[in-house]
Amino acid sequence: MAAPLDDVRIIAIDSWMAAPSAGAILADLGADVIKIEPLRGDPMRDMGRPPKLDRDAPAVAVDYDYQFDVDNRGKRSIAVDLDSEQGIEVVHRLVADTDVFMCNLLIHRQERFGLDPASLKALNPRIVHATLTGYGTDGPEAWRPGYDVTAFFGRSGLYDAMREGESGAVPMARPAQGDHTTGLALVAAILAALRLAERSGEAQVVETSLYETAVWTQASDYAVTAVDGAPVRHRAREEMILPTANRYPCGDGKWVVFNMPEESAWPKLCRIIGREDWLDDERLQDVRGRYHNMGELVAGIDEALAHRSRDEWGAIFDEEGIIWGPVLGLHEVASDAQADAIGMFPEIDGGEIGMYRSVGIPMRFESADVGPRGPSPALGEHTAAVLRHAGYDDDQITALIDAGAVTGH
Repeated sequence: MAAPLDDVRIIAIDSWMAAPSAGAILADLGADVIKIEPLRGDPMRDMGRPPKLDRDAPAVAVDYDYQFDVDNRGKRSIAVDLDSEQGIEVVHRLVADTDVFMCNLLIHRQERFGLDPASLKALNPRIVHATLTGYGTDGPEAWRPGYDVTAFFGRSGLYDAMREGESGAVPMARPAQGDHTTGLALVAAILAALRLAERSGEAQVVETSLYETAVWTQASDYAVTAVDGAPVRHRAREEMILPTANRYPCGDGKWVVFNMPEESAWPKLCRIIGREDWLDDERLQDVRGRYHNMGELVAGIDEALAHRSRDEWGAIFDEEGIIWGPVLGLHEVASDAQADAIGMFPEIDGGEIGMYRSVGIPMRFESADVGPRGPSPALGEHTAAVLRHAGYDDDQITALIDAGAVTGH
């Protein structure tokens, strides 16, 4: 089977996780993604949590950075000194023969290295130039470096909207949630731009940011807030509108989530948890009455669910047609039968490090070769091969290495 992007070549100057994650998706889709790193490497290298060993677990490479791998698998790496004139010449030569240039450089750094859209259009009139930043490439905040915890979760209103009640603490996001979501947005923009470039024969310039992607993920809220400017209501469990659309702990300390906005769900839930007395309570005969007594209802449902485990309740809910979901721990998802059935954790042959599980991209194809192409590259692992493909001979490559413009194999 062919891969969707097996004839697409991409040059990426990126670091950390947002833009690299986009490159990993494009590599899974078949693109030849060449990652240009500084001589010291992407700062994300060797920062990942090492795996915990378990006697019963299969052997794993404890010194391999699986977190760096998931955002850089299947790519080729070339190490270049962008502060040297020779290093910039190398990058320009590579860019002149590529389909896409993608980066997470702020605009002043793009201009400093001659990697801004105008400069690269002059080198390659059909190129797709794609940028991912924290806040965009223009406007009063364009200068500001952005990370997902600051730009995606903080400035976008997401952290505030996730608070439990008006005085609740700001929750902490898990690593790179905003980065990976924004990476998906960049992939979509690049694919659309490639289509335009193919049709028009002209260069295309696209960008996205952590900030605007985060706002889009909250579009249901902003559809109204953009109109009326009203702040979001921070609802604790005891302040939710419906008891049938809330979350509750079970007897083993694990939680479930209900999402049943229909009025018919209320009597069904009451019967299942053994609280038929609520059906005769005059205070609870409509949505308004239940809302005004939500504190009592939440406490009552908590008490009822405390008599069985989450999974025991789950079997009952399924049998009775309750719309619910388990609140799984990450370790539970990694062994979830449904995740396995749809290939969420594909295996990669890492050569010397053996077979290991990675994380699948959230898209599947019936008749295309899509998936991890291999592990992440060592720093500068493909420097010589990439330069030879660009027309450098061995003497020229040696001269560049001796001058410190590039490093690698």
